[in-house]
Amino acid sequence: MSRSDERPSHDHERRSVETAGGHQEHCAHGQHAHPGAHAHGAHGAQAEHKHGSIADEAPDSLKDPVCGMSVSADSQFRTEHDGNSYFFCSESCQKKFQADPARYVSPSADVPAEPAPEGTTYTCPMHPEIRQDHPGNCPKCGMALEPLMPGLDDEENPELEDFRHRFWWTLPLTAMVFVLAMFGHRLGLMEASTQSWVELVLSSPVVLWAGLPFFKRCIHSFINRSPNMWTLIGLGTGAAYVYSVIATIAPGVFPEAFAAHGRIGVYFEAAAVIISLTLVGQLLELKARSQTSAAIKSLLGLAPKTARRINQDGTEEDVPLTHVHVRDLLRVRPGEKVPVDGIVTEGSSSVDESMITGEPIPVTKRVGDRVIGATMNTSGSLVVRSEKVGSQTVLAQIVQMVAQAQRSKAPMQRMADKVAGVFVVGVVAIALLTFFAWGFFGPEPSWVYGLINAVAVLIIACPCALGLATPMSIMVASGKGATNGILFRDAAAIENLRKVDTLIVDKTGTLTEGRPAFERATGTNGFSEVEVLRLAASLDQGSEHPLAATIVAAARQRNLELEKAENFESGTGIGVRGSVGGKKLALGNTALMQAEGISTETLAKDADGLRGQGASVMYLAVDGKLAGLLAVSDPIKTTTPEALARLKEKGIRVVMATGDGVVTAKAVAAKLGIDEFHGEVKPADKLELVTKLQQEGRVVAMAGDGINDAPALAKADVGVAMGTGTDVAMNSAQVTLVKGDLRGIARARVLSEATIGNMKQNLGFAFIYNALGVPLAAGILYPFTGWLLSPMIAALAMSLSSASVITNALRLRNTRI
Repeated sequence: MSRSDERPSHDHERRSVETAGGHQEHCAHGQHAHPGAHAHGAHGAQAEHKHGSIADEAPDSLKDPVCGMSVSADSQFRTEHDGNSYFFCSESCQKKFQADPARYVSPSADVPAEPAPEGTTYTCPMHPEIRQDHPGNCPKCGMALEPLMPGLDDEENPELEDFRHRFWWTLPLTAMVFVLAMFGHRLGLMEASTQSWVELVLSSPVVLWAGLPFFKRCIHSFINRSPNMWTLIGLGTGAAYVYSVIATIAPGVFPEAFAAHGRIGVYFEAAAVIISLTLVGQLLELKARSQTSAAIKSLLGLAPKTARRINQDGTEEDVPLTHVHVRDLLRVRPGEKVPVDGIVTEGSSSVDESMITGEPIPVTKRVGDRVIGATMNTSGSLVVRSEKVGSQTVLAQIVQMVAQAQRSKAPMQRMADKVAGVFVVGVVAIALLTFFAWGFFGPEPSWVYGLINAVAVLIIACPCALGLATPMSIMVASGKGATNGILFRDAAAIENLRKVDTLIVDKTGTLTEGRPAFERATGTNGFSEVEVLRLAASLDQGSEHPLAATIVAAARQRNLELEKAENFESGTGIGVRGSVGGKKLALGNTALMQAEGISTETLAKDADGLRGQGASVMYLAVDGKLAGLLAVSDPIKTTTPEALARLKEKGIRVVMATGDGVVTAKAVAAKLGIDEFHGEVKPADKLELVTKLQQEGRVVAMAGDGINDAPALAKADVGVAMGTGTDVAMNSAQVTLVKGDLRGIARARVLSEATIGNMKQNLGFAFIYNALGVPLAAGILYPFTGWLLSPMIAALAMSLSSASVITNALRLRNTRI
């Protein structure tokens, strides 16, 4: 039943969402159940094409040759072909078979297979333009490709599992090599030459096995002419390892000047530590990236797995959702989810559509009204005729929008990568120039000097500090944010938040508490406010409507004594009737009062004022006379006004977009001083609003807490989810405010600005070390001073640069936000 006069009309939004997906190919028998689900269509039937033939199967094991569903020999959908009888679950499958029997009876290589589900398209997380229909590595960066549309049953990212395996198996070896290299000569555990061989044995599995993916990416960067961080890591670690192997196997080729502690200096520990640290960074990045698919998996999990179908003979059976056809009649019982989009043909009930609209109050559905798949039927029983199934449903449209929005964003390119191409080419050129210059023009042994100095150049240019510059700042900032109730999902959120100039906010659950609360009661014709609340609550004890529960809770909170209601009757979409204490009561909207012949003029002004403030209004009549009204509203969070004031001080334009009615939206906007607002918007409308503002050159943040906000959260430059909201919203957003307090956005922005400044400082340190160290390693001072920078000193300089970066990043912990 409808408990108030104001119920936002959502028919327009439903049409807009459905039209948005109307151009997609429609699969009548439900092959494309939802993104990520495997179809039971023609392709699946080819392997079992005779299952529908009574000549080949026992009567109790027959299967529809089109969709694979189990059928019985008494099915009314039957076709004869080549002397065999085939049985089908529905008329649509029968017609599909009759149109092309060979496709299902005798499939051949000439018959095209069904297109692969969207989830089988693979793309690179760093280069979304790379797409192929099979797993593999990105031709540009070498990273493992990920499914474009993950499925519910997808296992953990295989690259994440592989890197974790490589890291933990080789970490003890790295630790041993490091300790031995740093303290072995002091402890005198073994002879110097023996120690080099031990370090070679310990470090080889780390470099050659654990570091193999990085060397592959390094090779890819050369093949594809796209120098990047992997080029530096591969060259640096490779040079340190190869140089050390030569120094261990043939130390005699090096001049005595390069001997220390009884042996030629080796750098196995540098190569091993770099590989292990790089693996740690990759594990953190892959773990963060895996969360991007969590939103889609959460959405896919919203749809029920089965539907209760009403057959033509009146019997009912539970069937998999993949076998629901267009125009099937489905029964939806109280407490069940609506299986697919359709139209109510029988019954009435209140349906919770908050996952789509964000509206906390269920909407009454009667014969002829549209319902949306995956919404919750709260009270009465409904019979629904399915209209849109599979990829055509509103839920599937939201899934597709979230996936598209996530992939449409270019991944954050670290500031180091912006100059990596030039830097890498420059380092390699200098190393080669050093090698040949010393070889042709240097003192004897000229080519040994050339090799040593070229290796020193590559080692000092090895991107330890460069690689740590951004991640260290991000790690410290993420920890700082977490202690203040701000969770960043990735580095892109921290980088982009400082640029935001427009914030779109959802109303329900973001600006407001997100749940109905009793506001007030007003009495008339001799009835007091307390008596109006007591009588209404007594009558509402028999109702399952959420607003009824709110009124009953308010009365009990005030310790009012409630009486038992008799002759309780729920009016379709208008309210309830019954008797309490011998008095005949009616509680509902204006339509109910008119049906009872009761005038509401005496309270019309009060009712309009309450509606203008965003409240839902119900009238109470006692024995045919108006007794009063009751108002229920969604209260604004106490922290919201302060949060909006801080955002406006930062020059951020605030726009409200809500699925609630325009009247409610206008009232809330007026209370909070929001100049721009949009009411009665659906997920597609919010997504369109984000896109429109971005096209205007705005950097857009979206704050919301519901499933209906997920596409816009994913599309926005920065998505901000309320920690008090749904998992889908939090998985779609890049920032989560744990306490659901909008003031966190202003604090997060301050932290973003401080973090980017810190990252620039770190990169400055890293490049200064390289700018000074590379010429020294190349021997630029040798003609003037006779000094050479040995690889050992180069490694020390590399360590100092890393230490300076780490120390500077830790200063972020003291930032006031």
